[in-house]
Amino acid sequence: MGQVNTSIVPEFVLLGLAQSFGMQTFFCFFFSLFYVGIIFGNLFIVFTVTFDSQLHFPMYILLANLSLIDLGLSSTTVPRMISDLFTGCKVISFHSCMVQMFFIHVMGGVEMVLLIAMAYDRYTAICKPLHYLMIMNPRKCMILVIAAWVIGMIHAVSQFIFVINLPFCGPYNVGSFYCDFPRVIKLACMDTYKLEFVVTANSGFISMCTFFFLIVSYIFILVTVRQHSSTDLSKAFFTLSAHITVVVLFFTPCMFLYVWPFPTKSLDNFFAIVDFVVTPVLNPAIYTLRNKDMKLAIRRLSRKVLNSMEIT
Repeated sequence: MGQVNTSIVPEFVLLGLAQSFGMQTFFCFFFSLFYVGIIFGNLFIVFTVTFDSQLHFPMYILLANLSLIDLGLSSTTVPRMISDLFTGCKVISFHSCMVQMFFIHVMGGVEMVLLIAMAYDRYTAICKPLHYLMIMNPRKCMILVIAAWVIGMIHAVSQFIFVINLPFCGPYNVGSFYCDFPRVIKLACMDTYKLEFVVTANSGFISMCTFFFLIVSYIFILVTVRQHSSTDLSKAFFTLSAHITVVVLFFTPCMFLYVWPFPTKSLDNFFAIVDFVVTPVLNPAIYTLRNKDMKLAIRRLSRKVLNSMEIT
């Protein structure tokens, strides 16, 4: 079987989530509803943090950036998935596949660093409250956001440069509803063991190590607080529970998708949907419903909107 250069690969075939027309219609409606929730929920947090001066603190600046990344990560796959369900089309061009893979890992890498930055912010606020404004100043917050984007780009490029020039000679069935490095690499006409190891080390082990680092850091914060006061412990646990929930929701699918060597297609799709659909729509609810400052900011903005409507 002769090798074909990637530059003339016409398209890849995606795996449909449903075969029957009824299930396709149901999934199309289901994901469309969730995507609307993702857009409005995350943009609402960005809007609230931007226009409420009382939220111009590092924690909420990082939260606004996390919401933008959640929206971006979801937008890499969900619109395409909805379109494929609506039209019944299950193919994606080579260039679209490459772009999708690249931005999935850019957004994923940025979110990973933002979650670490948010954990550092909570550690400083809870364990060093007197020095919080000095440590987490606007300049440092901006540096953390820029560092997140730089690391996200490095994370994506370090895998992309190996995949973009792989020889493909068919079949071109990706075996999933979206393109990602582990699936596309398996379609190459060469021994890809070393490349699969690079992807596993880059995405899988980093995700796993970051997850355990974050969980340990939250436990360390709770243990530190417990040494001072049981009342402070309950308050700290309530504050951190939202962060822990988001970390578990984001990293658990990543670890299964990139580390577990024998995933089934159904389980693979389930974890991908959790990462691209469920987590981005839940994060705004988790951070707004469990945060007193966000709820107060929402009330203030609601009053301003109502007052402006009465004036007009």
